[in-house]
Amino acid sequence: MNILLISTNRNALPMPVMPIGACMVAEACERAGHRVTLLDLMFEREPLAAARSMARSSRPDVVGLSVRNIDNNDMRDTVFFLEDLRSIVHAVREQSSAPVVLGGAALAVMPEAILRFSGVSCSVLGDGEKVFPLLLERISEGKPFGDVPGVAYLDHVGFNSTLCPGGGGRAECGAPDYGRWVNVAAYCSQLATAPLQTKLGCAFHCVYCTYRKIEGNGQRLAEPAAVADAVKRLAASGLRDIELVDSVFNAPYDHARAVCDALAGAKHGARLQSLELNPRAFDDDLVADMERAGFVGMGLTVESASDVVLAGLRKGFTTRDVHHAADVVRRHDLPCAWIFLLGGPGETQETVRETLRFAESRTRRQDVVFFNIGIRVYPGTELESIARREGVLAASPENMLSPVFYVSPDVDAGWMMNEVRRSMGSHMNFINTDSIGLSILPSVHRIAFRLGVRPPLWRHTRFIRRTLRLAGMDV
Repeated sequence: MNILLISTNRNALPMPVMPIGACMVAEACERAGHRVTLLDLMFEREPLAAARSMARSSRPDVVGLSVRNIDNNDMRDTVFFLEDLRSIVHAVREQSSAPVVLGGAALAVMPEAILRFSGVSCSVLGDGEKVFPLLLERISEGKPFGDVPGVAYLDHVGFNSTLCPGGGGRAECGAPDYGRWVNVAAYCSQLATAPLQTKLGCAFHCVYCTYRKIEGNGQRLAEPAAVADAVKRLAASGLRDIELVDSVFNAPYDHARAVCDALAGAKHGARLQSLELNPRAFDDDLVADMERAGFVGMGLTVESASDVVLAGLRKGFTTRDVHHAADVVRRHDLPCAWIFLLGGPGETQETVRETLRFAESRTRRQDVVFFNIGIRVYPGTELESIARREGVLAASPENMLSPVFYVSPDVDAGWMMNEVRRSMGSHMNFINTDSIGLSILPSVHRIAFRLGVRPPLWRHTRFIRRTLRLAGMDV
């Protein structure tokens, strides 16, 4: 069959993300014998016109729309992406009568609500590169697909879904040939990295997180040698800036070190980074391995420096681990991004001050410290139950597609924002959601690229903030 895939994500802030899922699905469909066209809307000036044109010219038998995010997870300046998705669906249907199927990370989070909102009746859940070809086989044969594992659909009865394929075994280290499917030069000019996963699934139980719904709670690990081979292939194709986008890179700890060992021996020539490290399994040996493996940046998602809040978020580590991580970072040269999430269960003015004191005194000036305030609440998470129990959430689960956020009732969001801004005033390496939402960022990326700067750009945060302030911008 002729298959048209459309990557619908157009959010380029803080930088555009290459559509790894859509590219992997495209290659899986080709292996199954289909003819595939992939339209990436990231850099299209007229996305609806591009969708109409491709739906008309490619004459598809099935159209698959990849949906990465529901919204931008920013409580202060919320952007809801699904209005654009609905417009894309209408544009496609103006030119083609082919069945439309949704897929992507967003669908695993709220499949029924997204199907109803978009007006589409069928979606793929779980690993799209496995499920979508099975669905296409049924469609090509004109057979029912209600028993295909990992499919959700609406019919005259209502919403139906089947269990995703089992999460056991090994994960494939997907390294699609990005150059075949997307405008790699445009992504690189915006300092984007090539995404790569070393595992699927998450064993943690953070109260707000949806990774377990998207990838499963059983970890599937890629062979370290396969990861090294994938990095070598990407680097040989010209994509030398690669980001390992696992939910948590250093869990399991032994697997992370084995991956680093394989990379260190591969002579790949790539610049690697991972922004998802957990402080619980973080030590000098791991960081030394990462340095030998070719990492140029790492990120610690510590969320808070208060034991009360860490317990409320069910992070699985304590402030002792957070302070230990700071000691480890100081003993190495690898740039680090510290990521904090303020306003979680148990947050008070004192716990916010505790976190800010840690950030101000224990992080290095050459690193970047990012603060987000407020937590997006999704149905079925423990945070939803907490919010309802505390009386701060009244919306029904089916009405939570439009973004709703949690802030501890014991602290004021405005006060937290002011405290973060105060700290940012004297720490040029501190940023918040306003900083990464600046409309000028794409221009900053292009200028940096032309000057020879390579990812991660956040290494230069304090210099960029000072320069923009000298230019009269409040950043």
